[in-house]
Amino acid sequence: MMIIQAKAGDVPAVAKLAVKTRLHMLSIGLQQWPGNYPDQARFQNDYEQNALFLYFEEDKILGSISLLPDDESAYREIQWFKDHSLVIHRLIVDPDRQRQGIGQKLFAFAIAKAQEEGYASVKVDTHPDNLRMQALIKRMGFVDVGYLSGINRLAYEYVL
Repeated sequence: MMIIQAKAGDVPAVAKLAVKTRLHMLSIGLQQWPGNYPDQARFQNDYEQNALFLYFEEDKILGSISLLPDDESAYREIQWFKDHSLVIHRLIVDPDRQRQGIGQKLFAFAIAKAQEEGYASVKVDTHPDNLRMQALIKRMGFVDVGYLSGINRLAYEYVL
């Protein structure tokens, strides 16, 4: 197991894994990612910002996470604990490998990276119907900060 920064050639594989994940979410009635979100262009943008990280096992991408500085306009509608934050976006775990600790490892990676880079907190949001993600977020020590009505998401923060 290892988590590494994505290379340019990894972007199509991540986009393909996102499609598989989105179809899985739809199959269980979760409408978290509408339309074609997140698409290859979104992951390409994450890659170009040095923000795309991959979970590899046996030379196969089993998960990904995008980690970006907090500049979300949608986040401005609620009061957070801290301002200088790293934000988790587009956490993906291969549906065939979910519930095996990969999401926890990606969250732990994000927290460690934020600490190393001097951030004050880590922020994340998820769809109100995504109960499994909410449970993971809380298990990792994040605190419920509020509801983001503009994007229909629950917001959480982990203060470092």
